[in-house]
Amino acid sequence: MARSSSSKPPAGRASPAPPPSQPIVAPKPKSKGAKRKSDYSSEGVEDNDVFLLPGSDYQVLLGITILGALVRLFRIYQPTSVVFDEVHFGGFASKYIKGKFFMDVHPPLAKLLITLFGWLAGFNGDFDFKEIGKDYIEPGVPYVAMRLFPAICGILLVPTMFLTLKAAGCRTFTAALGAGCIIFENGLLTQARLILLDSPLMIATAFTALAFTSFTNQHELGPSKAFDPSWWFWLVMTGLGLGMTVSIKWVGLFTIAWVGCLTLVQLWVLWGDYKNVTIRIFTKHFMARVFCLIIIPLTFYMGMFAIHFLCLQNPGEGDGFMSSEFQSTLNSKGMQDVPADVLMGSRVTIRHVNTQGGYLHSHPLMYPTGSKQQQITLYPHKDENNIWLLENQTQPLDIHGEPINGTAAWNNLPELPYIENGAIIRLYHQPTHRRLHSHDVRPPITEADWQNEVSAYGYEGFDGDANDFFKVEIVKKKSKSGVAQERLRTIDTKFRLVHIMTGCVLFSHKVKLPEWASEQQEVTCAKGGTLPNSLWYIESNEHPQLGDDAEKVNYANPGFFGKFWELQVVMWKTNAGLTDSHAWDSRPPSWPILRRGINFWGKEHRQIYLIGNPIIWWSATAAVVIYVLFKGLAVLRWQRSCNDYSNVIFKRFDYEIGTSVLGWALHYFPFYLMQRQLFLHHYFPALYFAIIAFCQIYDFVTARIPGIGLRENPVFNKLGAVGFLALSIVAFGLLSPLAYGNPWTKAECKRVKLFNTWDWDCNTFLDSYDAYSGLTSAPSISQTPQQSIKTQPVQQVNPPVGGAPQAQVPIVEQNQQQQPPAEEQPAVSGAPPPAGQRILSREERIEYRDQDGNLLNEEQVKALQGKVEFKTRYETRTRVVDADGNEIASPESVAPPPVAPPHPDVEGVDRETSKSLVPDEPLPVAEKSVEGEKEAEEKVAKPARENTEATAKQEEPVAAI
Repeated sequence: MARSSSSKPPAGRASPAPPPSQPIVAPKPKSKGAKRKSDYSSEGVEDNDVFLLPGSDYQVLLGITILGALVRLFRIYQPTSVVFDEVHFGGFASKYIKGKFFMDVHPPLAKLLITLFGWLAGFNGDFDFKEIGKDYIEPGVPYVAMRLFPAICGILLVPTMFLTLKAAGCRTFTAALGAGCIIFENGLLTQARLILLDSPLMIATAFTALAFTSFTNQHELGPSKAFDPSWWFWLVMTGLGLGMTVSIKWVGLFTIAWVGCLTLVQLWVLWGDYKNVTIRIFTKHFMARVFCLIIIPLTFYMGMFAIHFLCLQNPGEGDGFMSSEFQSTLNSKGMQDVPADVLMGSRVTIRHVNTQGGYLHSHPLMYPTGSKQQQITLYPHKDENNIWLLENQTQPLDIHGEPINGTAAWNNLPELPYIENGAIIRLYHQPTHRRLHSHDVRPPITEADWQNEVSAYGYEGFDGDANDFFKVEIVKKKSKSGVAQERLRTIDTKFRLVHIMTGCVLFSHKVKLPEWASEQQEVTCAKGGTLPNSLWYIESNEHPQLGDDAEKVNYANPGFFGKFWELQVVMWKTNAGLTDSHAWDSRPPSWPILRRGINFWGKEHRQIYLIGNPIIWWSATAAVVIYVLFKGLAVLRWQRSCNDYSNVIFKRFDYEIGTSVLGWALHYFPFYLMQRQLFLHHYFPALYFAIIAFCQIYDFVTARIPGIGLRENPVFNKLGAVGFLALSIVAFGLLSPLAYGNPWTKAECKRVKLFNTWDWDCNTFLDSYDAYSGLTSAPSISQTPQQSIKTQPVQQVNPPVGGAPQAQVPIVEQNQQQQPPAEEQPAVSGAPPPAGQRILSREERIEYRDQDGNLLNEEQVKALQGKVEFKTRYETRTRVVDADGNEIASPESVAPPPVAPPHPDVEGVDRETSKSLVPDEPLPVAEKSVEGEKEAEEKVAKPARENTEATAKQEEPVAAI
């Protein structure tokens, strides 16, 4: 903010006082235009109230808005299938309508409004948006209505830019130039035509910039405008804008930082005006800003989550991210009060504390490697396979001193057999009649020396062996104070289970088992595992001796504030954990120069590729560079005591453009600190501020700086704006097929592809436009890894949904012959249904690319080895075959299928899997568990350290890249 002349000049040095012997000469009176301010108002500022513009400006505003609507809405129905992140945000709309809880790393406002538009258009939530290229037309999805909300946001961005520049004091043609840059910016157009969050984010950011620019204008007019209705209106609107922005994406925190920095400058100037601003008036200014810029945004933000919780009251795929207390507030997830005391003989379910509270679980399938005993996993849903019977290491004795055998032995003892801290117990899995067991055998996935396999071992009537013994170790600092720290209590006691024979601790972590275990979470016995991953607690508890009069417990209701804060923590941690590489991600240094875009969609020889308008993009970047050079020179001249800041135009240029460049910097440089996946669209808010800076520089040069001959000739301002827009429209038209998904030719595509890093595939398009007229609909080849291709009679094997590395997805053929009735499958929780499928071929190819996607040859790879770290990215391609096994020729040089960035709620709670099979390794088949089969091989149980029952594992070389 420009400093008033009544206080110290911001960039000048104080002149030495004249010697006492010399008379002080009174200064000459200044002209009226150069009269120095006596309060905190700024020189060179006029009232730019956007509600008081000339009628011609509103005519221009209406015209550019209509033009923006035509550009944004042109063929908005195209394409008629799911595009890129519509996989996620369209899917969230389905979940909102169904009321199924999901976890997203973004706040809910934009998703709620997208859902509202879909619901008003008749969307019932049955469409799942699971894969890119999935057709909208046949299921009757009102996708155009859902795309209409981002499109409206994109349209409103045009007049918002115009009004913001007018509020900043720019000429009408300059404001129209800024609005035209928004209209013909290809990247903003692409985002505004799809079910994505960036267009709502942009309009919220732009509205905040408009409101705060208008408020700043009123503030700089001085005390006469303070606390007027216009002053209050724009301050309140700024707070609402901040609330909307941060309620769409947390990128809004950068906008808050921008407003916060400039507000501190305003308060600092107010504090220095001791003549006009008393302590009481300063406090009034301070509290007005606290209320409008902190209380209003925070209240709005929390209100959006209140609506979010009201809409999502049913369990869904995302509730596994939340604590048990949070989950208990969802319909059908709450449980009745359960007995507090845990006894020997209690039937319990045991939950893991750290990794989203999965249940200790077993099912009648064997490990395909290792001991080949029954699997132990962590399963996120309630299931009968989660029930365990707690037994003492020895059976109880009757009145004759004889042991009472059977699982009902603990039901009628004269004294309640509490489980104290340090007790040694066995865990009997009731559905399969096996006991929790561990031994000195490596787990199937985490093959570390400090990890042992955990299995289910035994059969009904089998006494078990010493490897079934676990000691209860209560962790007092994690348990509720009182009795829960002395003996096992439901929910309140957090404990570890220490294996007696090996000293390892029952452990689970964010690693998923392969398909043979239904991709459930791995459970091991760790000799050095972290405390959070080895903590457990009992959720449900039943015992015949604990009747209705027994003490009961239940989860504490966290209330709104508890749920709100927990969700913020989970969102933060999950967002920070999105560090996997993606085929189309990019890093911040490449954004200002528009080095690379994003492949959104490809089908039927058309493509949607997110790329900006290079004329607008590079001009905005140049404006930032120009200001940085100007500021550097200004600082050097200030240090040499040059009195540049006494010039009002110089001072306004520095402050007004500096404000916009500060907005650019605060929306750009924080991304350098992030290790998560980043994409070109993360630069859009910074781009918006850079465009404002470009227009402001243009306005100063052509209409405000005296002495260069342009201010006196307004025609230069108009001709320059028209010429720049004409050049931008040409670039826009050349690249528009990539935004609209229109037909294009290979020759035209190659003609505008200026750089190799602009990596859309020109070979996707046909040789001529006439070829498109005779093009018939072909089977879709674009898919995401989440779902199979639904082309009959061909079916693709479902790759792991857990985000595991995928070397190659085999091509399979649906068996058309009548299959004999299959024998009844074992009850396996979460197992995929079996299908008759035949593997035709499997292959793997490794390519090395740099951070910009450029293919590296062998010499370049060899030169980089040892100097850089190679990270693996997996890309699946599919061959299509007909019913006779003949391959259907696919179009030549089809572009790589676009893949939506992995999302935690879509991919699952824990997507990490440590081991993947090498290409020629057959997938192990989990055998059905036959009761007593393994145990019959040896009548006498032996300690695991002898390892007589273990199968030696064969190490297979896997190339590390």
